[in-house]
Amino acid sequence: MTAGRATVHASAASPYGASDPHQEGPADLRLVAPALAAWAAAAIALGAPGGGVAVACAVAVVLAVLVWGVAGRRAERAGVPEPEGGGGHVPGSRRPGVPRLWSAGALAAVAAVLLCAAAGAASAALHAADLRRGPLPAWAQRYAQVTAELEVTGDPRLSRPKVRGSQRTPPALVFTADAVRVTGPDGAVTAVRTPALVVVQQQRGDGGVGEGPGRSRKPVATPQGPSTRDEERGGPSPAWRGLLPSTHIRVVARSSPPMSPGDQVAAVLRVTADAPPLKVGPPSALQRLAGSLRAGLREATDGLRPDARALLPGLVVGDTSRVPPELDDAFRATDLTHLLAVSGSNLTIVLALLIGPPHLAVRAERRGLAPRLGLSLRGTALIGGALALVFVVVCRPDPSVLRAAACGLITLLAIGSGRRRSLLPALAAAVLLLVLYDPWLARSYGFLLSVLATGALLLLAPRWSAALQRRRMPPRLAEVIAAAAAAQAICAPVGAVIAARVGLVAVPCNLLAELAVAPATVLGFAALAVAPVALPVAEALAWCAGWPAEWIAGIARTGAALPGAEFGWPGGWTGGLLLAAATVALVPVGRRLSRRPWLCVVCALALVVAIWRPTPVTRVLTGWPPPGWRAVVCDVGQGDGLVLAAGDGTALVVDTGPEPRAIDRCLTDLGIRRIPLLVLTHFHADHVDGLPGALRGRSVGAIETTTLQEPPGQAEFVRETAAAARVPIIRAVSGERRRLGPLTWEVLWPPGSIASGASAPLPPSPADHGPNDASVTLLVRTGGLSLLLLGDLEPPAQQALLATHPELAAVDVLKVAHHGSAYQDPGLMRRLAPRLALVSAGAGNPYGHPAPRTIGALRAQGAGVLRTDTDGAIAVLGTRERLSATVSGRRANGHSRANGHGRAKGHRRAKRQRARVRCVAVRRRSRARSPSSGPRSPPVRTAGHGPSPHGRQTASGRLWRSAQGTCLYIRMMFFAVSESMNARNFAVSEPSSGRPYV
Repeated sequence: MTAGRATVHASAASPYGASDPHQEGPADLRLVAPALAAWAAAAIALGAPGGGVAVACAVAVVLAVLVWGVAGRRAERAGVPEPEGGGGHVPGSRRPGVPRLWSAGALAAVAAVLLCAAAGAASAALHAADLRRGPLPAWAQRYAQVTAELEVTGDPRLSRPKVRGSQRTPPALVFTADAVRVTGPDGAVTAVRTPALVVVQQQRGDGGVGEGPGRSRKPVATPQGPSTRDEERGGPSPAWRGLLPSTHIRVVARSSPPMSPGDQVAAVLRVTADAPPLKVGPPSALQRLAGSLRAGLREATDGLRPDARALLPGLVVGDTSRVPPELDDAFRATDLTHLLAVSGSNLTIVLALLIGPPHLAVRAERRGLAPRLGLSLRGTALIGGALALVFVVVCRPDPSVLRAAACGLITLLAIGSGRRRSLLPALAAAVLLLVLYDPWLARSYGFLLSVLATGALLLLAPRWSAALQRRRMPPRLAEVIAAAAAAQAICAPVGAVIAARVGLVAVPCNLLAELAVAPATVLGFAALAVAPVALPVAEALAWCAGWPAEWIAGIARTGAALPGAEFGWPGGWTGGLLLAAATVALVPVGRRLSRRPWLCVVCALALVVAIWRPTPVTRVLTGWPPPGWRAVVCDVGQGDGLVLAAGDGTALVVDTGPEPRAIDRCLTDLGIRRIPLLVLTHFHADHVDGLPGALRGRSVGAIETTTLQEPPGQAEFVRETAAAARVPIIRAVSGERRRLGPLTWEVLWPPGSIASGASAPLPPSPADHGPNDASVTLLVRTGGLSLLLLGDLEPPAQQALLATHPELAAVDVLKVAHHGSAYQDPGLMRRLAPRLALVSAGAGNPYGHPAPRTIGALRAQGAGVLRTDTDGAIAVLGTRERLSATVSGRRANGHSRANGHGRAKGHRRAKRQRARVRCVAVRRRSRARSPSSGPRSPPVRTAGHGPSPHGRQTASGRLWRSAQGTCLYIRMMFFAVSESMNARNFAVSEPSSGRPYV
């Protein structure tokens, strides 16, 4: 019975043989090449002409047949015995001692590769033909309005609100569907099956699509994160959000072509959600069951805290409808998004209850519930297969879910047949079958990441774990660390391709989160199963699962809040290949370092410093922030965010930009921990949407806003965010004066007439600029410098400001109004005559900000102009006698890719060149000031021999400037230290009294 068995099995105590697959010999790679060939052929054929694909497939099949014939003949010849006496030679056979380059087995493998490539290409060509079938693609090219009967194929999901200019776009509902019957503009009805993307937008009160007045809603920030109640997130009605796959609906939509020719849809159908969807067919019974289970889990988690309520459905079934943008960003920054994309780990945990621990899954008959229930091998495999299919239906057939289910089914089939093999052939077989079934997976980044992570766990993790154990690390800890490091090393290049970034906290965050994944998943699946029959029991289970879910959310938020959680990296395939090469080069270096404990400790400390980024260390290494900075214009994209220094870790903040992460990172780099007063000049989204980032982890005394509460929805967002953070809101009053440490400022605008709603005494305007003309305008003085912050004032308000304050004199620094737009009042610009003009604008913005005319007018007056879209963040330094500015780096225009978390295509900002921080000395204007412009400013020294007529310097001039800049840098460091020692406690006084306000 055991004569034909391998020695390792024959000597085993169990009648089933030894179960450790690593004792069988080297990894079985026979299916890897065919799977990769089918994958590559499918990815190429999806974008190739059908005729060319057909010819290539025919050639591949013919070559495969020829190679297979040659392999058969060689196999027959290999079986011919050698003539007696050994002196003869059989014609056509291999001579002794002469190696053959292509054996029969190698030729058979080549034939299999050719056949699989042809099959993958043929399947891809057939699926790509669906995009060209029927009249819908042609109507989409003409943006025609059509009536379509759709079969829903994906769960509806809300898009993330985006800031475009001054407005926040409303969330839209997006889902995939197959158009099964289409009525064109000419009335012709066609039965088709064409994939389409459906975008459902709200009907606005004025007849447009988007947000109506007062309807702008956004998740409410809480200490645990924004509230994610479905009704608070906006979007179409619950009837649209509750659509299940396989439901048939009829819509009237405006068709348009997809954004990219390589998309998986033939058209984009834009629907206005002025009424619930018209259902013409119910969902299938299986989808109704899956929908009721998912809805039961959501209902069971309704009473949990915000993070657990949002996260638990995502951990269990991949339902991320409640995950707020802030938490989603935290998961992306820490590379924990695989926990929300249901994958093999979820299925492994479920099957582990049946077949035992994951690392002993091949011993299914001896671990888990199967042996206790008396199940045979085949019974165990059948029940496990049923669980895998239910898992796919409930969690939806996403790429990672399909990959996990296919691997699980193949492994269960091996268990049921009594075979003990490595999981690598199962992975290769799963890839091959899935690519042939759905060729679009060949172009899916999610599928690629899932396969790479699984391959890393099968090939690299065991070897790295063994190496760690040889260095006396506990086995279980070595396995966990090796698995996290292997998956991160393999998947990081793909992440760089998608998001142009590299995470430094991924491995520790994954290790810490792993402690809570299994409890949260097991308890969550228990709540999922119990909810339809016993909701109170499901709520109790969900409450227990909420604790580990909150732990995972806390790990993600804490890791993402670290200054060095991630850093920029070149995007696209060039950046991915560069990171892959760097990883391959670092692996042997790490192997050598592991033999020297002291070097390991030094590298670990260096990594901690790089992640933590203490401000003094960062300042010494990068020069940013420069010592003694007075004001910093943060690089927040197309918006405003300005920080005025008020002491050690204390600042006055004016506006927060369009996104929380940008202003949060800027304040963290500057070491700001306390904000006694945060001023929001007006309620446009590019000035207030970053408010949660400014509040995160900082002590904020009060928020001061303009008097005009428009747009109402964004004003409501500010009130809700401030209330959640327990920060009071006050309104700016023209004429109020305040002091904060070395800072003093006065509110010049808006006047009281805007607050009361009466018509303001403004000159006639061709257009009503609304909130822009109500911008809070501040005149700030610090260290002898005067700064005027104009917000987004338009020319009519600028003229009124000049008329209201005729005493307004020249200033040292001007924050140019409205991102440097072309609409500026020449009279005010001449009166102010700034020495340094600062423009906050986003790289590649579609509005042309800053306008060349505005930049030219400022430079014609002798002002130095710095702009965040090309110079990065800008720091103002020095005194009235020695005014200078430092910028954080140059920018290069480029195009970024869209990623899975919804980042739009556009101009990419180049990474900050911290090592090349430039110190820009503002040259003195050559012209004389007019009498109305006030006294002449003191001479401004320049660091160097002065600019040449074309703005260039000689080599000796650059060397001299570098030496002087170094001396100035050292002096500023001593000045900053002495100032921070003398200025610790500050108070903001109310305008009418001297009592402290904060």
